[in-house]
Amino acid sequence: MSRLRNKTLFITGASRGIGKAIALRAAQNGANVVIAAKTAEPHPKLPGTIYTAATDIEEAGGKALAVVVDVRFEDSVKAAVAQAVETFGGIDILVNNASAISLTPTTATTMKRYDLMHHVNTRGTFLCSQACIPHLAKADNPHVLNLSPPLNMNPRWFKNHVAYTMAKYGMSMCVLGMAEEYRGKIAFNALWPRTTIATAAIAMIGGDPLMKRSRTPEIIADAAHAIFCRPAAECTGNFFIDDEVLEEEGLADLDCYAVDPSETLSPDFFLD
Repeated sequence: MSRLRNKTLFITGASRGIGKAIALRAAQNGANVVIAAKTAEPHPKLPGTIYTAATDIEEAGGKALAVVVDVRFEDSVKAAVAQAVETFGGIDILVNNASAISLTPTTATTMKRYDLMHHVNTRGTFLCSQACIPHLAKADNPHVLNLSPPLNMNPRWFKNHVAYTMAKYGMSMCVLGMAEEYRGKIAFNALWPRTTIATAAIAMIGGDPLMKRSRTPEIIADAAHAIFCRPAAECTGNFFIDDEVLEEEGLADLDCYAVDPSETLSPDFFLD
């Protein structure tokens, strides 16, 4: 029997991209998935809504609950968590995937954009974790996974987009602190890709050429699944890299994840 069967995952930003890939991977193992995202109506430029994601999750073998959530707002998050618990009886796994990005230098970063990144990335991660912890504490093997990078203090990763780096590292600092605070009770880990991942954000940044040099979101989904199946009491406080997780699981050939295996892969941010 699958380790995730009947487990409930609360995933922010799960209507598309990496969040949806993680949701579908869990659904294939019979999990319940709470799709906590903002997109209730079709976006003119981005594919998918929480409702189309819910349909795909159920077709993949899981159960889905689509909830409109803006992680910037406490009432929105708390209401979604309450609905998840009412529907599925609890929460076993939280995935803090929702993120905002603006690769702009200091004088080109408006305070509106600065606030958005910090409210979604750092504050949203803290808020969702805080709201889910009482329910995770009751689960058999509770995990929190933040899609955030290792804390790399190389100035290279600050100089061109300091506001984004600060906001993203805030998610990682939640892992650093909460893993110690809840050691032995709830696992808190981070997961980050070795290469760029073919998502709407990457398409916006680098267009088709960068997409071809990326891996698919499924590599993150498979790595996340492997982490969720590890004992929470032993597997916490880690800053995982996707390919290293899969190599530990015995998967050496990762060509299946390349968008175009003939292209040289593009490294992601924050990894020297």
